[in-house]
Amino acid sequence: MKLFTKTILAGCLSFLTFTSSTNQSKADVKLPPVISKGMVLQRDKVVPIWGTAEVGEKITIKFRDQEKTTTTDAQKKWSINLDKLKAGGPDVLTIVGKNTLTLDNVLVGDVWVGSGQSNMQGGVAGYSKGDLVLAKLAADSYPKIRLIGSGRAGWVESNPANNNGFSALLLSFGVRLNQELDIPIGLILGAVGGTPSGYWLNDEMLRKDQPCQDFIKKFSSTYDFDALKKKYDVDLVIWEKGVKVPDPAKKPQPPIKAGESKGKIGNLYDAHIKPFQPFAIAGVLWDQGESGTAITGLDQYTLMGALIKGWRQAWGQGDFPFIYIQKASGGGCAWNYDDPINSASEKFSKLPATVPLLSSSVYLDNHIRIMNYPTTGMAIASDLGSGVHPTNKSGYGTRASQVALGMVYGKKMEFYGPTYKSHKVEGNKVRVSFDHFGKGLAFKNGDALQGFAIAAENKNFFWADAIIDGNDVLLSSSKVTQPSAVRFAWSQNHTWANLFNKDGLPAIPFRTDSWEK
Repeated sequence: MKLFTKTILAGCLSFLTFTSSTNQSKADVKLPPVISKGMVLQRDKVVPIWGTAEVGEKITIKFRDQEKTTTTDAQKKWSINLDKLKAGGPDVLTIVGKNTLTLDNVLVGDVWVGSGQSNMQGGVAGYSKGDLVLAKLAADSYPKIRLIGSGRAGWVESNPANNNGFSALLLSFGVRLNQELDIPIGLILGAVGGTPSGYWLNDEMLRKDQPCQDFIKKFSSTYDFDALKKKYDVDLVIWEKGVKVPDPAKKPQPPIKAGESKGKIGNLYDAHIKPFQPFAIAGVLWDQGESGTAITGLDQYTLMGALIKGWRQAWGQGDFPFIYIQKASGGGCAWNYDDPINSASEKFSKLPATVPLLSSSVYLDNHIRIMNYPTTGMAIASDLGSGVHPTNKSGYGTRASQVALGMVYGKKMEFYGPTYKSHKVEGNKVRVSFDHFGKGLAFKNGDALQGFAIAAENKNFFWADAIIDGNDVLLSSSKVTQPSAVRFAWSQNHTWANLFNKDGLPAIPFRTDSWEK
């Protein structure tokens, strides 16, 4: 009987202890992984700090000379905004509720988010074997650079061990910013290989974006879904009856309605981007495009407008800078083949016998035009080497950081090659004016400037004789007496186009017409 009584008492005490511990656990202040020790907080912006605790619990945050208090709402959520901070640290951030959380080694600087598919996700360990600059960079420690990826428990300091598992492109980008700006840099990675842009924005962003809806509506007018569905039904029956051992890889796939996708729109955004919001950031670096949009009838240019706008609205920090890597990778020649940034660049070639048709450059066009969105910059990649997975990741990171330093931070450096500004017909010649001519226009490789084509109203393009005239290029052709349109490097592969600025950056391909030819 005594033993039984003792057992009951022990059980009661155990239950009380468990209940107390459980209740205490429910009351504890909890934080998302992005708010942890060793993090980098964004300078010169309001900085949200958020988490959960018991309903009605008083939460106090102390950081530097700031102390702020709030109360948890009915959903057990709380949020406090720190006033703008100056770069520096390390400092300690303390969060006090029924429990106290002390986050030490906190820095203040600039925070950049890297996202996209495999070229952003690809780790240092995999690329450093063929990239000596990256290998040297990754072997160092950078105490003022901190790293975090989606699904990770918290921030870590940049050192050889942590660098190896991090994005090769994003790390190369961050190291240069740290060195040039001399401030802490936080790098947030949310990227997944082989993924389309349509899964990186949520459904609401897509449906509320008028340009996207207009584009889909126009596509729908010539897209016969019902006919495709009938054909699919017939093909499926034939496939099922005609094979002894069904091969899933050859199984007919059902058509997708215009504006819809085979996968879930927004699943990657929800898993890899949303958890970091509303953490204050300086901007985004994006590398994606090989997998398209995966939304029937919607092109990359139009969708990226919705994604960029949607991310900015979700973060609630205005039009923060959005830098992206030009697609397709490579395709052009380089200014200086001895420069490590051009270690994988393609060699200069002769002009093709005829001017390439538009069909070979639609993909190129869709990606170049993204730079026209507000506060959006393109890291030129035509001279950095081609392939689905370019090996020169340090070169890509350096080029992206150059855009950030020039466009975002206002450093006195050129970050674009010559960019089409305007053109004017002068008799049988065309004068083309450029922005971003830098130290001056120049050609490199070959004996003359080449890569320009002109056409009359008949839409037949011929290669033009091109002469640099100050910051303009003067074009003519004996076959075109009344020129109407100009194209430069208008092909996905254009190693034969050799206009640069003297800063060593290749001219961006362009066309002045909108002809479907």
